[in-house]
Amino acid sequence: MIANQTCMQAQTITEVIARLETIINDSIASGNRAGYFAALYHKVTSRVKQGIDSGEFQDCARMEQFDVLFANRYLTAYDQWTGKQFDQLSQSWSVAFKATEQSSILILQHLLLGMNAHINLDLGIAVTEVAKANNVPLATLNNDFNTINTILASLTYQVVSELDQLSPLMSLAGLHSKNDSLFIQFAMDNARDGAWCFAEDLYTKQNEAFNDAISQRDEGIAQLGAGIIDTKGLLALTTCIIHLFEDKNPAQITQVLNTYKKAYIRLHKP
Repeated sequence: MIANQTCMQAQTITEVIARLETIINDSIASGNRAGYFAALYHKVTSRVKQGIDSGEFQDCARMEQFDVLFANRYLTAYDQWTGKQFDQLSQSWSVAFKATEQSSILILQHLLLGMNAHINLDLGIAVTEVAKANNVPLATLNNDFNTINTILASLTYQVVSELDQLSPLMSLAGLHSKNDSLFIQFAMDNARDGAWCFAEDLYTKQNEAFNDAISQRDEGIAQLGAGIIDTKGLLALTTCIIHLFEDKNPAQITQVLNTYKKAYIRLHKP
């Protein structure tokens, strides 16, 4: 695991992409399951950069500021984990990274754990901090927030569909059915709406109250993460069956997930 050479925060979206590529390459070389989420996140960041370069956002300069600040929360958490600075790591990311050491967890569960920490915790913090740094009302960022979340949603479902080649029985989890399974409860719409509501509450707070709100949110999101792992009843049985037929090679899984298909993830039709 690497720590010292990667502890500096990214300053631009290009630097974010470079850091993600380092994590992906290191994960492939070492067989580290942390590469799964890094590969997904690389897709997201590459697509956001494409949107910034083509002027798709209301304020592209501010969007890059937001994207970098948002990404640095993940990159910092990764460095804390690889550097064994566990006392500094958020509870939400601790759950996600500890899970990478377990071979019994589904590929999709690993992706959901990363999304859980980064969207349900980090996203609300990042958008709040950008609004405060620019001294603008939170609502000013709503359009760009929705745009970036459209990207998150489209890429996430692209990855879920691509999981078929790695996990041929994934459909058994009921991902496309109207049930109360864990994976349905973690629908992207719910995560994005929750992140914005959290940001609205956080924006009103200062100093110790600000930090307390983050700590309370972190505790709740960590519990949600634990629930993603600890499935119950028929879902637990189904998860075991799905896992039996999944690809078990972490390096190969990361390589498969490490693709970026622009044709499938356009925000706007040509």
